[in-house]
Amino acid sequence: MMDDEVLDAYSRVVSGVAERLIPRVASLRVVGRRGDSSGSAVVLTGDGHLLTNAHVVDDGSGGTAEFADGTAAQARVIGVDRLSDLAVLRADRDIPDPPEYGDADKLKVGNLVVAVGNPLGLAGSVTAGVVSALGRSLPVRSETASRIIEDVIQTDAALNPGNSGGALADGNGRVVGINTAVAGIGLGLAVPMNSTTRRIIYSLLHDGRVRRAYLGLVTTPAPLRPQLAERFGQRNALRVVEVISGSPAAEAGLRPGDLVLAVDGTPLRDAQSLQRQLFADAIGRRTEITAVRNGALVDVLAEPAELPD
Repeated sequence: MMDDEVLDAYSRVVSGVAERLIPRVASLRVVGRRGDSSGSAVVLTGDGHLLTNAHVVDDGSGGTAEFADGTAAQARVIGVDRLSDLAVLRADRDIPDPPEYGDADKLKVGNLVVAVGNPLGLAGSVTAGVVSALGRSLPVRSETASRIIEDVIQTDAALNPGNSGGALADGNGRVVGINTAVAGIGLGLAVPMNSTTRRIIYSLLHDGRVRRAYLGLVTTPAPLRPQLAERFGQRNALRVVEVISGSPAAEAGLRPGDLVLAVDGTPLRDAQSLQRQLFADAIGRRTEITAVRNGALVDVLAEPAELPD
């Protein structure tokens, strides 16, 4: 009897999330120069904006969003950011109200998650699973730059082509991620909804693009020796693997092998912590970078340039 009660509770949670989200996740078809692409999109705002993946939009300028209730709207692309794999569209008519968005930073491994999308063209499909891992990395690139999306959510909720751009929700029906990739059998990845992605989405809504600052560093997370960890109050830093020739970092004097501890006093513990410092307000601003070189503390000043689209 206890097993039946547990299964009933699980089913109620999943069906409750499905009931909330299926009306708010559209099947999306985008017309592009290289042909049509398809996927899913989640209602973002009450005035007709939709959120999807940049790779679903590809090079298209618009397409059709169809909802479970039969509503079909023409949707125009208003902003694409390939370095976060996010894109925003605007529908030409009233569409369902948006779901509640949560904070992926509060997820824990083992939490129940529900994916809603349109895999293989099957509209309104729901799969459930758990958060398999957090903090995964997903490499993405634009025509001029490459980047790592940090803190990607890994889930065993079944994802298939067409799920991209759909919602990954927690057990309360809050959207905590946008499904972005099928990494293998029984393995899916989602771009997290957190403070960084909210900042990106805000820029796409208001400017149609995301302006980023550029230092010219290739880094990898590295643990600090116990003495340094105790001295600076952090266990990890970013080791400089490469300094791009002629970049702001090169002009500032940073070198391969340096351990970058902080930018403008903000500790750096992973790649995302550096990327969070490199938005529009950092472009051209004198920025203090604190590093350890051969055991000695080094402070340099750099002026980040604007990363070209």
